[in-house]
Amino acid sequence: MIGVIIIYRQEVRPFSDRQVALLTNFAHQAVIAIENERLLNELRQRTTDLSEALEQQTATSGVLRVISSSSGELAPVFESLLASAKHLCGAEFGIIFLREGDGFRTVALHGATAEYTEARWRAPFVRPAADTGLGRVLETKQVVQIADVQAVAG
Repeated sequence: MIGVIIIYRQEVRPFSDRQVALLTNFAHQAVIAIENERLLNELRQRTTDLSEALEQQTATSGVLRVISSSSGELAPVFESLLASAKHLCGAEFGIIFLREGDGFRTVALHGATAEYTEARWRAPFVRPAADTGLGRVLETKQVVQIADVQAVAG
């Protein structure tokens, strides 16, 4: 069963066979409409998934193009990779760190404020505290996702 149609009237008397047949027909039409909507939603989701996959492949192609033309220079590769990742994830800011011993060195920034960018390039090495996201990455060597950084920091 997909659903129910309920009708009533103030006067007590049965509905005619014709009226019941009409309601049954409406119920069948409702089922068809529901199934069409489900199929349309599936089609929209598939279209969205394919669009996202194409966008990811295009971004990957762009990064690979930069890698092949970089002649050993990593900065443009990191910049291209970060710009693509930021765009695909709908993020406003991105940073790439490379691990160095007990810390990380900034190698790419994208979308940061001028002040932050200047400060990060002035002091590119970060030795994170254990209770920070970077500290947890350093300790666990696993992906760390923090839903609300302000909630953690506050």
